Amino acid sequence: QVQLVESGGGLAQPGGSLRLSCAASGFAFSRYFMRWYRQAPGKERELVASIPPLRGIANYADSVKGRFTISRDTATNTVYLQMNSLKPEDTAVYYCSAAADRVYWGQGTQVTVSS
Repeated sequence: QVQLVESGGGLAQPGGSLRLSCAASGFAFSRYFMRWYRQAPGKERELVASIPPLRGIANYADSVKGRFTISRDTATNTVYLQMNSLKPEDTAVYYCSAAADRVYWGQGTQVTVSS
């Protein structure tokens, strides 16, 4: 049973921080690229951050570079997205994705940045 369960979303003020988690199960987590996507109202889903099976090569969208950090914990099969210096334009549903020979998606978690 493949599962990707996001958590940690919620309401934050501009300049604040949130940490998203993605708990993975049912597949070879350590062999998959793990990614965070987001979809804002009225916009297409976009790639936010990506981390490979082996630690060391992370990529970020220009809009979040320097503010967001993706990480993974093989021991717990969990991927994180640390979001700092949040902006209203970061408001979106954030989705966790795993990709290798197959692609899996989580259901998403809402992030709202507003004063």
